[in-house]
Amino acid sequence: MAPVPLGPHAERSPGLSVRWRLTLSYVALVAIAGAVLLGVVALWLLRYVPDGEVYSSDPLAGGSWAPNRTDLIRAFVPAATWALLALIGLSVLGGWLLAGRVLRPLAIMADTARAVGEGELSARMALPGRDDEFRRLSDVFDGMLDRIQADLERERRFAANASHELRTPLAITRALLDVAQAEPDPDVPQLLERLRTANERAVALTEALLLLARLDARPPQQVEVDLSLAAEGAIELLHEVAAAHDVRIDAVGDPVFVRGDAALLDQLALNLVQNALVHNLPSGGSATVRTVSLGGRGALVVENTGERLDPDLVATLVEPFQRGSGRARDGGHGGSGLGLAIAGSIVEVLDGSLVLTARPEGGLRVEASFPLA
Repeated sequence: MAPVPLGPHAERSPGLSVRWRLTLSYVALVAIAGAVLLGVVALWLLRYVPDGEVYSSDPLAGGSWAPNRTDLIRAFVPAATWALLALIGLSVLGGWLLAGRVLRPLAIMADTARAVGEGELSARMALPGRDDEFRRLSDVFDGMLDRIQADLERERRFAANASHELRTPLAITRALLDVAQAEPDPDVPQLLERLRTANERAVALTEALLLLARLDARPPQQVEVDLSLAAEGAIELLHEVAAAHDVRIDAVGDPVFVRGDAALLDQLALNLVQNALVHNLPSGGSATVRTVSLGGRGALVVENTGERLDPDLVATLVEPFQRGSGRARDGGHGGSGLGLAIAGSIVEVLDGSLVLTARPEGGLRVEASFPLA
């Protein structure tokens, strides 16, 4: 006995198209309605007409013949039958045209989905007309395709950048090992220190990649969180980093309670403050961390000194591994190039907004705002 294929790709016997099924449904509805109408005439009208010989008596004209029930049925049934058949024929034509018009958006959707499946991610339904069920379905479908296209393009850029960035510490490690192997008497402590630095950078980059993947995979549960506590915690953790970079940190602001996730907001504050410290003036720089309430939203504002930045370039700093001119890593802070990218992802999953502004006197202003709790 031959095996029966199962699953979504199994062969199926051909059947009537949806258009034909709708057409036949319209025809059946018209036929039933016509038959019911004829039945009503027969049962409630013809039953009052007597059968047999019928005569009418008129005092002036005298007696005359009148049609009985059988005569009326013989005269009415053929005409009613032809009328019903003509109505059924018109219903076939009208049902076919109407079904085609109704199913046209589905055909457009199928063509669009087929084009997207073949790799044309820019294909869209874009149905014209009034705001009906099909138009709303089209808008939802196009919105879904917009998000899929944006996600795929972002993932492609991210994968390309990540592979490039991960190759750097691995190449450094291999070069150090090759040099140590070639030297007859290598400086082992210096070699271990350099290997540790390269390893720490690779680990930091891998952890940042995993955090971004978790943010995209599962949205967090939002509760009431004090933004000022997140800012204070970040300043305490990065105190030594600020001293190493000779940057003064000023923290101002009152408690601001927003809806969010405490762990993610702590990570957000840590990334923004660290970015302000490591991308600053060579010495004598400053950074300001503020929490404020603005128009029904709570905001964490981080500003730092530094060289002047191109406003067009600032808009790209939230992309993974993007660094502005003069903001390239110096190897001293172990940055992964993902600080602002992670901040942008955190703000996005918490329904917030992130605004980056180049300061006229130099440096960067970052404002992350969220709905107040």
